[in-house]
Amino acid sequence: MKFDFPNNKGEILSGKLELPKGEPKAFALFAHCFTCSKDIVAPNFISKALTKNGVAVLRFDFTGLGNSQGDFANTNFSSNVEDLLSACKYLGEKYEHPEVLIGHSLGGAAVLKAALKLPKVKAIATIGAPSSIEHVTHLFSNEIETIEKEGKAEVNLAGRKFTIKKHFIDDLKNTDITTELKNLKKSLLVMHSPLDDTVSVEHAAKIFTSAKHPKSFITLDKASHLLMNRDDAMYAGDVIGAWALRYISKGNTNTKKKNIENGVVLVQARKGEKFTQDIYTKDHQAIIDEPLSYKGANLGMTPYNFLLAGLGACTSMTVKMYAERKGIQLDDVKVKLKHNKVRAEDCETETGKVDIIEKQLFLEGNFTDGEKARLYEVAERCPVYRTLQSEIKIISN
Repeated sequence: MKFDFPNNKGEILSGKLELPKGEPKAFALFAHCFTCSKDIVAPNFISKALTKNGVAVLRFDFTGLGNSQGDFANTNFSSNVEDLLSACKYLGEKYEHPEVLIGHSLGGAAVLKAALKLPKVKAIATIGAPSSIEHVTHLFSNEIETIEKEGKAEVNLAGRKFTIKKHFIDDLKNTDITTELKNLKKSLLVMHSPLDDTVSVEHAAKIFTSAKHPKSFITLDKASHLLMNRDDAMYAGDVIGAWALRYISKGNTNTKKKNIENGVVLVQARKGEKFTQDIYTKDHQAIIDEPLSYKGANLGMTPYNFLLAGLGACTSMTVKMYAERKGIQLDDVKVKLKHNKVRAEDCETETGKVDIIEKQLFLEGNFTDGEKARLYEVAERCPVYRTLQSEIKIISN
């Protein structure tokens, strides 16, 4: 939905607010990369991934970019930070103050700077962010001398012409990011591609080492700086969504309020949804749903997906533990599972239908044929497999 708002100069900035189905677990604010817009691949698909995880996202065009008012030539890094503060203020007035900030490239540096002035923000994620914002000047290094002498110059960035003024460069020189990170006191997720040839991964390392815990690092393997591949952007959004739920108010307190004991799983139907279920344990939360083809919201795996996942995970864990204990070099384990119902007569039983679970185990490593055979035998002894093969009694209260 359209979500325009004024900056601190009264210019209208063009925004788009994406809301999840049902009540949002949190609100997030996305800051796009230098000279980009809210509608390129990365913010678009990262926002979709976040809403799928129950997080509402506001993304907007900075002053003078995209559909926002104002003159880009009169902006600088500090004005971008002010735009972020204006977005947070307006979102808080209309809905809720964002608890999550996400910044891509220079937008990542901007959210780190803005977060110091936003006490309600609990989690910040950066994607391909520079540790020094002066790094941006390499994009128009040939024009620096002209800008210094004449006060401005027209530069070509990604095939488009922009006017850069001297105050922009001066602002970059006078802004420090990493020194202030020790005062952040918020959860930080640093995401970066090791193949990024625009902002090298060394910048991510400097941001990460400068910040205090809690902090996490995720490598965006094989991704480009702009995350132009849809799958890369969706992956980043999925990871940020799952990570952020650990720190935001609704994601962090629901399980505590329910006082869930160890070993207990609580399943609660989500209000306003046809099939969506929120799953809680003492320390974790998940979502179960049905696909769109079954008129579900497709916000999570199906109940049978979870059943198969439990069997597959237990199988893999059991094989890995045995290999480690016996000193068998096991490099990789994959378990592929499928569930079907077949006619009872096809299984030479009585009437009705029988549940069939097909399980394939794939092992890679440096082991003998005998060791491999033993690993396959051990896989059939995992606890979940034994439970499913035994007589099960369900006591309903």
